[in-house]
Amino acid sequence: MKPVQVVTLWWVLLLVSRLGAARKGSPEEASFYYGTFPLGFSWGVGSSAFQTEGAWDQDGKGPSIWDAFTHSGKGKVLGDETADVACDGYYKVQEDIILLRELRVSHYRFSLSWPRLLPTGVRADKVNKRGIKFYSDFIDALLKSNITPIVTLHHWDLPQLLQVKYGGWQNGSMVNYFGDYADLCFEAFGDRVKHWITFSDPRTMAEKGFETGHHAPGLQLHGTGLYRAAHHIIKAHAQAWHSYNSTWRAKQRGLVGISLNCDWGEPVDISSPKDIEAAERYLQFCLGWFANPIYAGDYPQVMKERIGKKSVEQGLDMSRLPVFSLQEKSYIKGTSDFLGLGHFTTRYITERNYPSRQGPSYQNDRDLVELVDPNWPDLGSKWLYSVPWGFRRLLHFAQTQYGNPPIYVTENGASQKLHCTQLCDEWRIQYLKAIKDGANIKGYTSWSLLDKFEWEKGYSDRYGFYYVEFNNRNKPRYPKASVQYYEKIITANGFPNPREVESWYLKALETCSINNQMLAAEPLLSHMQMVTEIVVPTVCTLCVLISAVLLMLLLRSQS
Repeated sequence: MKPVQVVTLWWVLLLVSRLGAARKGSPEEASFYYGTFPLGFSWGVGSSAFQTEGAWDQDGKGPSIWDAFTHSGKGKVLGDETADVACDGYYKVQEDIILLRELRVSHYRFSLSWPRLLPTGVRADKVNKRGIKFYSDFIDALLKSNITPIVTLHHWDLPQLLQVKYGGWQNGSMVNYFGDYADLCFEAFGDRVKHWITFSDPRTMAEKGFETGHHAPGLQLHGTGLYRAAHHIIKAHAQAWHSYNSTWRAKQRGLVGISLNCDWGEPVDISSPKDIEAAERYLQFCLGWFANPIYAGDYPQVMKERIGKKSVEQGLDMSRLPVFSLQEKSYIKGTSDFLGLGHFTTRYITERNYPSRQGPSYQNDRDLVELVDPNWPDLGSKWLYSVPWGFRRLLHFAQTQYGNPPIYVTENGASQKLHCTQLCDEWRIQYLKAIKDGANIKGYTSWSLLDKFEWEKGYSDRYGFYYVEFNNRNKPRYPKASVQYYEKIITANGFPNPREVESWYLKALETCSINNQMLAAEPLLSHMQMVTEIVVPTVCTLCVLISAVLLMLLLRSQS
């Protein structure tokens, strides 16, 4: 082991010991307030087009950057999996709407595939009428089932031709191309869609797409590419909002917002000013990076100062963080009718200074380290721990930081690893209890309806209420225990009292044995299906041939 590794290990162990000494458990961990939500509170589930639809090259759809990324192989996705078929959602619309009705959700959050509607990404080139019809029919089917569509315009699957020709989100021309695409969607679907989300989790899209390269388009433009991409995404969001506001709002009377994902950052030592500042910095580099321009007109001051200072120390003439002009600041500020907030887990934060000589990077710019409490429930994924009190604190932060905007929780949930075929997902049942009090929350979207393609993790992580058997070509869906539990919450519009909630919990767990029996029987059913579809016709054909041969021999013998 190298000396630097020894020092790092010692330092981490010291921090963990500090964490144990400073924290004796959060007072919020044990608290839970029973009661119902306001009348009209909207309960839902979500998904995204690329993760579920499949049919990647069907009915006129063009390739996306994620199609190119997954098809390139090279170990970019676990098991070199693709989303070519995914959940086969493109062909199973009616089946999945039955699942939504089974859950009794008020709304369904889904995304449109930009390359399915505009194969090249450019409206002037070609509009795919079959893509328009697919989403139009889907929206009609949702409304017929009294399910409100909440539609995301862009959930990471940029048309590949825009990436090849212009460099994608590194190029400012994407602002206008996205504006044209958004206008097409408002025009085609806005008479029925009243809740629009421009971008889903753009921070991850920028960081993993242009900093680490773990996501499409797989670029590693350390400390520069992610800020440039985010700059263009923020301007594209603003332009789409203004277009809706000036052209469509009066007639369609809808709302346009953005969905921002962020974990909660808690100081390791709540008595340390440096740890408190580091935790605040973590939140500003995560949530404030996109929310501050939209609600206050510019990037958070701490981002401008830190990145500007390090850029100078690295010998650059200007900051690696792009600058909004005065006109752009005014244009961007106020461009959100609601804040979409996604949240999955919490991190403890402590300060750590990274020398500028180490080179530009998002990690170095933040000057902090993220830690987890080993006592937090591990949900199977290395990054995801169940910390309900962190969710409450993030909601309160957003409420106070951005002037108490209407908030829709647009993503919240936890994953289950592939080897955990047990459908009693108790973690979700506990996690749902965090959606509660304080903030101006209008609706809650649990992530996600189905197990699906999970980006660089392939099919190894399972977030769905419904278990999908991906090895079966029919992609059957099986309800997990939380389906019944969530349906009870929705019907009651909350958590009426401890006794009733406990009865829901027990009834939900009773379904586990049935669900697991169904899942265990799946290989047998698949085998029987194979027998029915292949073996039986083959045997019948052989019987006919043998009978024909015997008949010929009989006729010859008689003649």
